[in-house]
Amino acid sequence: MKRVAYPLTALLLTAMAAHAGDLRLGRAAVRITPPLGMPMGGYFALRLATGTNDDLYAKALVLEKDGVKAAIVACDLESIPRKFTDAARALIQKTTGLRGENVMISATHTHTGPEMSPLFLAWAEGPAAEVARQYHAALPGMIAEAVQRAEQNLAPARVWTATGHEDSLSFNRRFLMEDGTAQFNPGKLNPEIVRPLGPIDPSVPVVYFDSIDGKPLATYVNFALHLDTVGGTEFSADYPYTLGKLLEGARGSDMLTVFTIGTAGNINHLDVNSPAAQQGHAESARIGTVLAAEVLRTFQKLKPVPSGPIQVRRGIVKLPVYDLKPGEIAAARAVIERVRQQGPDAAEFLETVHAFKVLNVAEYQGKPLEAEVQVITLGDQLAWVAVPGEVFVELGLALKTASPFPQTVVAELAHDMIDYIPNRKAYAEGAYEVVNSRCQPGSGEMLLEVATRLLIESYAQLQPRQPTLR
Repeated sequence: MKRVAYPLTALLLTAMAAHAGDLRLGRAAVRITPPLGMPMGGYFALRLATGTNDDLYAKALVLEKDGVKAAIVACDLESIPRKFTDAARALIQKTTGLRGENVMISATHTHTGPEMSPLFLAWAEGPAAEVARQYHAALPGMIAEAVQRAEQNLAPARVWTATGHEDSLSFNRRFLMEDGTAQFNPGKLNPEIVRPLGPIDPSVPVVYFDSIDGKPLATYVNFALHLDTVGGTEFSADYPYTLGKLLEGARGSDMLTVFTIGTAGNINHLDVNSPAAQQGHAESARIGTVLAAEVLRTFQKLKPVPSGPIQVRRGIVKLPVYDLKPGEIAAARAVIERVRQQGPDAAEFLETVHAFKVLNVAEYQGKPLEAEVQVITLGDQLAWVAVPGEVFVELGLALKTASPFPQTVVAELAHDMIDYIPNRKAYAEGAYEVVNSRCQPGSGEMLLEVATRLLIESYAQLQPRQPTLR
């Protein structure tokens, strides 16, 4: 037999492929920017899009190992109600090799994206209503397309992870006031502020994917901070846009940056101790730049994730909803109609918030709210957790502490929009997030318990079984 001489580099690459080729990654981004005239989400008022500062995307990562596939999709949306994720998962299962239940879909929570709630869209009329109807009908297909494209470019990949620390951007927005009450965003330099009522989560989990020859493929970044810095009526992905552009400039234009929001239900960017204005594209760019700098520093700390199986687990938690009182539905309808006709000043802000909550809860007809918790794990080092709603940071911190996985990433606003999920302590304090919560006290802890159980089950599956003593 004739012997063939291979160059040393080819031999090394072949050896690396044999070692790393058991994990494959595909990535893709699909533009999901709506047409102009689309109602925009994030506020308790109707506003129509007049322009686009930067496009919105559905970004997908598909992981495959030993025949098991899972997908992570982040959408530049304020929220993503269940009907959209259900429809997208069904299309993905029909057109790809992925099971729908193995797809994790979340919204970044940009407040300069399209309106997704049917309650608020009820105010839209004429052309705006038709634009919204057509966009909503097309959205599941665009999300599915991102996963389809990602699956089509599956290739051997390596995974690395590390956690950065950034504590200058985020602030707990709930404060104890001198009169003993709790207020959210009580205003800059307010002399009646005593102290914040909770912590922040300064961690910046980074998961980096490259090819077996070191080519950058994707960087996944998670951070617990509201995306409400831009304002106005132009579509924008907010600070993740700057984050992605800067990482692309540093690592190459072919690298995809995927951002998900951590548990930021009570976290935003407003520093009440500073008189500086903090809104607009400049503020968004500042936050994205500082966050990108920390991600780049974190690249220096990346450690390889050892090869291991992909596991996906889900749990449905039946959360008890707010207990409606006699006459509340009629009163809520009257408030909403008054605000619709006369503008937002026709009612107190919390009165409007409560009215929308009441009408939403009425749709459940006394039944519990079915919330999905999902866990995707890679080996025994890395876990992604997806929870619905705007979850308080205390719950996310507790989940990371309880997880047996060294790197546990928690993404909120996944698979449904069930509004605020405070921790039990906050219900006694009150204020905006509690008024806007559809669920009863203890619901956040119920989600935490199920997520912890799923993580422990996944980790236990990887441990060698001990022999039974006779």
